[in-house]
Amino acid sequence: MKNYQTSQIRNIGVVAHGGAGKTSLVEAMLFNTGAITRLGRVEDGTTTADYHPEEINRQVTIHTSLVPCEWQNCKLNLLDTPGYSDFIGEVYGVVRVVETALFVVSAVDGVQVQTEVIWDLIEQGNQSRVVFINKMDRENANFYKVLDDLQAKFKANFAPMQLPIGQANDFVGIVDLVEQKAYSFENGKAKEVAVPDNLASEIPSYREKLIEAAVEADDELMMKYLEGEELSSEEIKQGLQKGVIAGKVVPILCGSATKNIGVTSLMDFLVKNCPAPPVEEGVPFSSLVFKTLADPYVGKMNFIRIFTGTLKSDTVVLNSTKEKQEKIGQILYVRGKNSTPTTEVPTGDIAVLVKLQDTSTGDTLCDKDHPVKLEGINFPEPTLTVAIQPKSKGDEDKLGDALSKLLEEDPTVRVEKNTETKQTLLTGMGELHLDILLERLKRKYGVDVNMDSPKVPYRETIRAEVKVEGKHKKQTGGRGQYGHVWLRLEPLADAPFEFTEEIFGGAVPKQYIPAVEKGVREAMQEGVLAGYPVTGVKVVLYDGSFHPVDSSELAFKIAASMAFKKGQQQAKPVLLEPIMEVEVTVPENFMGDVISDFNTKRGRILGMEAAGKNSRVKALVPLAEMYRYAIDLKSMTQGRGSFRMKFYSYEEVPARLAEEIIKKAKAAAEAEK
Repeated sequence: MKNYQTSQIRNIGVVAHGGAGKTSLVEAMLFNTGAITRLGRVEDGTTTADYHPEEINRQVTIHTSLVPCEWQNCKLNLLDTPGYSDFIGEVYGVVRVVETALFVVSAVDGVQVQTEVIWDLIEQGNQSRVVFINKMDRENANFYKVLDDLQAKFKANFAPMQLPIGQANDFVGIVDLVEQKAYSFENGKAKEVAVPDNLASEIPSYREKLIEAAVEADDELMMKYLEGEELSSEEIKQGLQKGVIAGKVVPILCGSATKNIGVTSLMDFLVKNCPAPPVEEGVPFSSLVFKTLADPYVGKMNFIRIFTGTLKSDTVVLNSTKEKQEKIGQILYVRGKNSTPTTEVPTGDIAVLVKLQDTSTGDTLCDKDHPVKLEGINFPEPTLTVAIQPKSKGDEDKLGDALSKLLEEDPTVRVEKNTETKQTLLTGMGELHLDILLERLKRKYGVDVNMDSPKVPYRETIRAEVKVEGKHKKQTGGRGQYGHVWLRLEPLADAPFEFTEEIFGGAVPKQYIPAVEKGVREAMQEGVLAGYPVTGVKVVLYDGSFHPVDSSELAFKIAASMAFKKGQQQAKPVLLEPIMEVEVTVPENFMGDVISDFNTKRGRILGMEAAGKNSRVKALVPLAEMYRYAIDLKSMTQGRGSFRMKFYSYEEVPARLAEEIIKKAKAAAEAEK
C-alpha cells in the first residue's frame, strides 16, 4: 500500500446494529478496489474483517477490524465495529479517532436499538454521518419505511441522495437524485440505464428535499434558492459536501452489500464528500492508542491514530500518559489479519505498532521533546460480574497472567480479587462478552475456568450494649499464661470500629493494652452468626487483672478475643448487607418497568429526573439483588437502558433472609471441615 497525504485519507467508522451487514459491506468495498478477488461471506467465516476464531464461530463481529482500501486516489481507513451491545466499548474507541461514521441500516429491520445507542454516542462527538440502507435485495425490504423510521427517531437533516430501482428480488440499481440518472450494477460496476417510469414522477419532490438540505450549510446557495434561482448539479454537490463535513446534513444512500449493488456509488460519495483529517502545520508528532490486541504470533499490537506530525520507525517517543519512553521498531499497515511494514505514517493515518513495553489503549504517544496529552477514551463501565476459578488447582498463576493480558486488550473488563469472599471476580459488558472472555482464556492462554455467582460480602454487627469478661489462664510445668479483661461492647453508628480504654490503677498494665486491641481486631474478622467480618462496634477496655510472672501479650490477646466473641453473642448480633446507590438511564416509556422491578428487588427510590431525551432514576438497592441486573435491564428496556452503581452503606438484612444466609454459611463451613 502506497503512502497517502493527509488530504487523501478518509477515516470511517462503519457502525450498525448487529446483523445489518457492516462486514459484508466492507468486504464488497475491498472487492471493488481489487484488494480481494472474491467476496467472502460472514456465514462461511471467510470475510477479511471477521477473522478471529470466536467471530468465525459465532458469525458476529467482536473486535474492531481495520480494513483500509484504495479508491479514486484516496485511502479509506474502514473500521468495522461490532454491532452487539456487549462490545460497545470497541465503538467508543473508534468514535474517538474517525471523522466520519457510516451507519449501516437494514432495509428489512429498520432502525434497531444499537443504531440508536451509537447515534447518541456520535452526537456527543463531532463526526460527519452517512447512512447506507443495506439489504435492499432481501424479502420485505422497504426503503421508504426506513426513511420514515430514521426521521421519526433522530433529529437530523436527512438528505436521501438516491432512490432504489425495485426492491427484494427486483432490486437492480439506484437513481441518483442530484444527476437525475439511473444506474444498474453488474459485478459491482455501475451502468447507466433509463430512469424507470414509476420513479420519474417521484424524483422532483425528493430532489427538492435534497436541495433544501444542501443550501442549509451554504449562505450563498441559500440566497440563490430563496430568490427562486435554479441550482446546478455542481452547486447542489458543493452545498451537500459543506453540510456533510460540518455535520449539518446526513446523506442517505442505498444498496445491497452481498449483491454488490450501489457500493461503488457509496465509495465515490465517501471520497468526494467526507472530511479528511485536519492538519496543524509544524506541530510535532502526537497520536492516540485506540485499540490493543494480543496476537499469538506478532505479540502486543497497539492501533494508533496520528493526530499531529509524522511517525517514523526506529525513533524513541514518549508515552505521556504513563510518562515512559518507548522505542518504535516496526510499524505496520494492517488489513484484517494481513499486514505490511511501513517506515512512516502521516498526520491523520491509522497504523499498528508492535511489541511496545508499557503502552495500552487510551495512551498518548508523542514527540519526547514536546510532551502533550491527548484527550483519552471514556469507555463504558462493565456491569455484569461472575466469579471464576481455574479448573486445575495449579493454574492460579497462569490465570493471573492470562487475565492481565485480557485487561490489556479490553478496557471494558474489570478483574478484582476479593480477599473477603476469596473469589476472583470478572466483570464484563454482558453474558456474550463474558462467554467470549472465558473462551479466549481457554483457547489463547490454555486456562479452563469454572464460573460461579459472586458471593455477597456481608457484615455482622451488634444492636445492644454489653459488659463481658475474658480470662485466659493456663498453668503448665513451667511459666503459666494469664490474661484477664473486662470489655464493654457498644453499637457504633458512624464508624467501623473504635477502641478505647478506661483502666484505673494499672488493673491492666499499659504494655498489654495494644495486645487487647489486637485480640479484638482479630476476633472481628469472623463474626459469631455466619463467620462474616464484624463492623460498627465500639470496644472499651475498662477493667481486668494481671499476674506479675505469667501475664504476656499473647495471654491478653487471647483473653480479649474470647471476651469479644462471647460479648457479640450477647449483644443482639445482626447480619448486614451492602446497599448500592444505583442510577439508571432509560427512555421515558420504560420508567414504570424499572421502578416496578426495583420494588421487587427491595429497592428504595430516591428520585427521578430528565436526562436529555431520556429519564434517570436513582435508587438504593441491596447488592445481593444487583449481580444480574445488567441482564434484567437489557430485557426490560430492549437494550436501551444503562446503569451505574456505587457502594452506599451497610444495612440490616431482613430477619427471614438473614436466617437463610446464616444457615447456608454454616452448612458451607461444615462442608469445608
